[in-house]
Amino acid sequence: MKAELIAVGTELLLGNIANTDAQYLSEQLSALGITVHHHTVVGDNPERLAEALEAARNRADIIITTGGLGPTYDDLTKQTICKTFGRALELHEDILEEIRSWFLTKMGKEMPENNVQQALLPVNCTVFDNPVGTAPGCAFEEGGVHVLMLPGPPFECRYMFEHRASQYLEKLTDGVIVSHEIKIFGMGESAVEQALREPMTRLANPTLAPYAKLNECMVRATAKAATAGEAEALLSPLIRQVQETLGDVIYGIDVESLEAVVSGLLREKGLTLSAAESCTGGLIAKRITDLPGASQIFRGGVVSYTNEVKSAVLGVPQDILDEFGAVSESVARSMAERCRAICASDLAISVTGVAGPGPDCCGNEAGTVYIALASEKETICQKLSCGRGRGRDRVRTAAASHAFDILRRWLAGLPQRA
Repeated sequence: MKAELIAVGTELLLGNIANTDAQYLSEQLSALGITVHHHTVVGDNPERLAEALEAARNRADIIITTGGLGPTYDDLTKQTICKTFGRALELHEDILEEIRSWFLTKMGKEMPENNVQQALLPVNCTVFDNPVGTAPGCAFEEGGVHVLMLPGPPFECRYMFEHRASQYLEKLTDGVIVSHEIKIFGMGESAVEQALREPMTRLANPTLAPYAKLNECMVRATAKAATAGEAEALLSPLIRQVQETLGDVIYGIDVESLEAVVSGLLREKGLTLSAAESCTGGLIAKRITDLPGASQIFRGGVVSYTNEVKSAVLGVPQDILDEFGAVSESVARSMAERCRAICASDLAISVTGVAGPGPDCCGNEAGTVYIALASEKETICQKLSCGRGRGRDRVRTAAASHAFDILRRWLAGLPQRA
């Protein structure tokens, strides 16, 4: 089945908000065995929406719209779709009562009269009620084309797809698509593609596709079959082949992030972590504390951006700072060791470097970073080049990711990257 997504909203065209609904729906449709061939975005304009619908009905089996189901004068998605497909609108009293109840229980006030518009739905449609908002969705089939209308706000769109629309669509498909994401750090997209070129060029089902991410890479392995079990059977030997080819640059399969992997390893081993950060400005601490339950494994950290704080708060000896400079192996080691003692953690990671755009006062080029890891028995340190001319944010993000990869390798008993 071929699908087309049509997002309605002038704010999307203006760039005021990102079209995250399209990304989410494409992923979910793929998992159902439905191929998305086109993404279209139109403003709150019925003429242009009608043009998009006419184009879509001639090339897609399924049309899914997002947005334009609100109570305001420019929310005209339903009206335009019904006109295009020759459907009348009718008032659904049960839906209207649900909307009235939502206002009373959630907002503590009476429903404004213009919200009655949201209870107008196509005749003989499948109604998708909306317990997390006021805009119901719906679906109908006309002339061999299935049309689904979903609300635009991402939370409502995702809830409605997961709890309502997916069940409707499952009845239309004759197979499933299963994908697994192989996450990689320490090898770029070109190198990954070269290493996997032979299987990628000969495979039809399953398939492999590399994707470049910020400071890392991902390979998606995908198979289509009648059942999920059959698809998994196709994928298992392929994923093993990728693991054997790429080795320990793979940090996980279907995992959220490097820091999530590190968090899991810390929990598994019953260890705690702290961080002493200079050029990363607290980014390591942020990324680890973004994870639920971080307090169980993260003790705290110090953003020691100046030499004065490195010395006075962390206790880095002034003579080391004077002799070697802040961006040095000696200072990185001392930062990690002192942070571990101050925070009473099992491990401490430290980062000191030059975010740029130019070199520091000691002649260290932008992107020069030292990362140290202190444990009870040892302190290791690596000097890295996180890229000249890449911008401060890119250098900082790369440095934090390298720090998590150093932690991952140490915790998993893997050799550190040279």
